Amino acid sequence: MKTARFGPAGTADSFAALGYKKTVQLPDYLERFGLTAFEYQCGRGVRVNEATVTELGRLCKEKDIALSLHAPYYISLSSVEEEKRMNSVNYIVDSAKAARLMGADRIIVHSGSCGKISREEALSLAKGTLQMALKALDELGFSDIAVCPETMGKVNQLGDLNEVMELCSIDERLIPCIDFGHLNARTFGSIREAADYALILDTIRDRLGEERGRNFHAHFSKIQYTVPGGEKCHLTFDDREFGPDPGPLTALIAERGLTPRIICESAGTQTEDAAAMKALYCR
Repeated sequence: MKTARFGPAGTADSFAALGYKKTVQLPDYLERFGLTAFEYQCGRGVRVNEATVTELGRLCKEKDIALSLHAPYYISLSSVEEEKRMNSVNYIVDSAKAARLMGADRIIVHSGSCGKISREEALSLAKGTLQMALKALDELGFSDIAVCPETMGKVNQLGDLNEVMELCSIDERLIPCIDFGHLNARTFGSIREAADYALILDTIRDRLGEERGRNFHAHFSKIQYTVPGGEKCHLTFDDREFGPDPGPLTALIAERGLTPRIICESAGTQTEDAAAMKALYCR
């Protein structure tokens, strides 16, 4: 029976603390915590050792650990400069090449900011860039790797919930990456209870259909925010001042029989907090 998957983004502080040193030890480390997903971080550039990530993929497949890859942070789908948009297409292609080596089936991308143009103009540019990226991926034989536009945490960034729904509407292969911490931060703490989560889950299903409504990608962490800017920094589950609370979300996912892949992005405790979310879900 298919279930939701939980895992960390990159290695938590405990990876080294427990005596692990090498990337290929990640599957054993994740298994120790009962986790079945991992997001490989290429946020600062796609630089991978081919032999290492190929072996990582083989070992993850043996242990039924699903891999995704976070593309470079400096991707800007909405830039007014054509060169930057074309570079972003190239960064997505580079990410797909690395993803293929390790057997990752999803690439997570940031959409960029609005800058001095309207949100509508930025969204239109981002749609066009995504279409070019999909065409490039198809031509290179990477059509089976999903691109996942992410909801963003700063108010001036393109990527509120409706904007990500719009981006994903251009092709059924686009899977939304719903970062609940980002959404909470950019709306100054609006996610407080089950009904707030239900509205988000209903929006995904209603806008993108049952399949993506069940199998969306997600990021989760508690995030400190400011008014009116939004996201300031990622926190750990120990924080009691900022949200959101993972409990109502995991309960809804279980109750509705949803099977998302949830990647925890806590600051240094992402593995432990991912395990905590899985425990809430299983409960």
